[in-house]
Amino acid sequence: MTLMQLESYAVGKWVGPSVKPRKIYSAVTGDEIAEAGSDELDFQAMIDHAKKVGGPALRKMTFHDRARRLKALATYLDDRRDPLYELSYKTGATLADSKIDIDGGIGTMFVFASKGRREMPDAHIYPDGDLEILSRGGSFLGQHYCTPLLGVAVHINAFNFPVWGMLEKLAPTLLAGVPAIVKPATSTSYLTEACVKMMIESGIFPEGSIQLIMGGTGDLLDRLDCQDVVSFTGSAYTATKLKSNPNILNNGVRFVTEQDSLNASVLGPDAVPETPEFDLFIKEASREMTTKAGQKCTAIRRMIVPEAQVQSVIEALSARLAKTVIGDPSADSTRMGALASLDQKKDVLEKAAEIGSECELAFGSQNDLQLNGKSLDNGAFVAPMLFHCKDPDNASIVHSTEAFGPVATVMGYRDLDHAIELMNKGGGSLVASVITRDASVAQQLTMGAGAFHGRLYFNNRDSMKESTGHGSPLPHMVHGGPGRAGGGEELGGIRGVKHYMQRTAVQGSPDILTGIGGTYVKGASFIDAPAHPFTRTFNELQIGETVHTASRKITMEDIEHFAHFTGDTFYAHMDEEAAAANPFFPGRVAHGYLLLSFAAGLFVEPNPGPVLANTGLNALSFQKPVSAGDEVRVVITVKRKTKRTDEYGEVRWHINMFNQDDEQVAEYELLTMVAFERT
Repeated sequence: MTLMQLESYAVGKWVGPSVKPRKIYSAVTGDEIAEAGSDELDFQAMIDHAKKVGGPALRKMTFHDRARRLKALATYLDDRRDPLYELSYKTGATLADSKIDIDGGIGTMFVFASKGRREMPDAHIYPDGDLEILSRGGSFLGQHYCTPLLGVAVHINAFNFPVWGMLEKLAPTLLAGVPAIVKPATSTSYLTEACVKMMIESGIFPEGSIQLIMGGTGDLLDRLDCQDVVSFTGSAYTATKLKSNPNILNNGVRFVTEQDSLNASVLGPDAVPETPEFDLFIKEASREMTTKAGQKCTAIRRMIVPEAQVQSVIEALSARLAKTVIGDPSADSTRMGALASLDQKKDVLEKAAEIGSECELAFGSQNDLQLNGKSLDNGAFVAPMLFHCKDPDNASIVHSTEAFGPVATVMGYRDLDHAIELMNKGGGSLVASVITRDASVAQQLTMGAGAFHGRLYFNNRDSMKESTGHGSPLPHMVHGGPGRAGGGEELGGIRGVKHYMQRTAVQGSPDILTGIGGTYVKGASFIDAPAHPFTRTFNELQIGETVHTASRKITMEDIEHFAHFTGDTFYAHMDEEAAAANPFFPGRVAHGYLLLSFAAGLFVEPNPGPVLANTGLNALSFQKPVSAGDEVRVVITVKRKTKRTDEYGEVRWHINMFNQDDEQVAEYELLTMVAFERT
């Protein structure tokens, strides 16, 4: 068998393993399959390449430019998954496991690509939060802006998800405009290398955006500064060692970590045997123990169930685990493959023995392990092991030791306060699940355990058909947890992108903030529109371009007609005495929606033109009531432009409505789709 000579990608070149490489073995057969080493790498040159070549090229693009490239890269990888699946079997993963890793990673890139275009501006600077009014007259304002860090992101990834672990960090990093140096765990790095080779071959992102270390990081961390980020996934021991690096501490290098977690799953008191919830609990518990052979940072380690249901849970879960076919991950009939390495097998068995010193083994024996396939005796296979902790209050190992494999422990609780106490004994977790249909149970557990958990997952018969599962971090939601889990947050949509950006409080006049952010700020100077804005194409419109409409008088006939036509005969519009008794109104007033309708009539251009559709209205507020006899006029300003397709873009308009005394009566944001060219 020819050994794979794994290569690093540094300073635009592929570099082979060092003279004394580390040997890598198949998780399935135990045979040597690859060599990797990084002794030949110049880490300072890699950092310089990222900062001087990759970073500037990325920052020339807008968020939308980078989002489009993310989508293109995800599509490129999606079309080339089969070779990755084939290679993934060597890690001990079944096809179903590999899909979680490979398809999940690609799917995460698609989500970030979509969110980048939907939730971020087509610009180089990201406005974070609302505008802050810092002066009475509105001439001095504040806005938080996020800009890309001018450094490099070092991604140190775990062995269990060699593709997803890389792509879930890489997507928000590249979207932020920051280059990355990827360092996968060596034992499964051959799968990461194959994926990176595809990305480099695609040419979709500019040179210097992505580099790869196949082996140790040497003195890389000693060379980072305040513009750099380290994002780590792995054990608490390694995380502590890395973030204690004097250079990391002295230079304030950002360190995002996701580490050990003794995740719990709670069976609600209402989820008794023969209910859909009880069956769901058993199904999820079994799946979390066997998927990826239990090698998931989110897998269930502690099952917290009512004392009356302990034996029922053990019996039902043991029966389900007994049906799990273990062995050759490439075989269609196999449901659980091997651990990722022989070292991992040794570690899991040692940790399971520690747990067994204070808990009773209820199911599973390595001696009885029957494997599906041939020539597997030297592989990293471990039988699922279910323990029972009879005294969880006085136990310590089960709340502090994680066997990172198909190992879990059942323990009983007396009441919900006791369940919360046991959940929190994990010292901080990535996730806890609760199977219940009782909203009051969910509320009490959220209040009691939320502070110790990065994610709480509730499921029952109403949501189980569409739920994603206890152990599924989603790119839309934050993935992390306090305490033992590391205190970091990954994913979380645009929140994850901000890890690689600097939030800066910017203060100045409306004109200054408009110029910085590329979005019109109320109070900034107007640009007189050379023609009606609805007759101008997306490309012709300028930020700040404004039209002042004529005025329209509101009559009592208008108010009554609108009331009867729409059916909105609320007393404030129809009963003078009742309206006058209301502290908000001087008497009968015009409907707010009548004012919106009249506003549209004042600024609309009725003839066909570049404006294709009105797609929404945001942040509507009414400041002052309008009575019969008042006049209203509208000021409409181009607030923001965002390209959506090659044919049209979204234009956001700032709409202000004033009365005859120049008092503002209403304000909102109007969204329209506008063509690039006239048809």
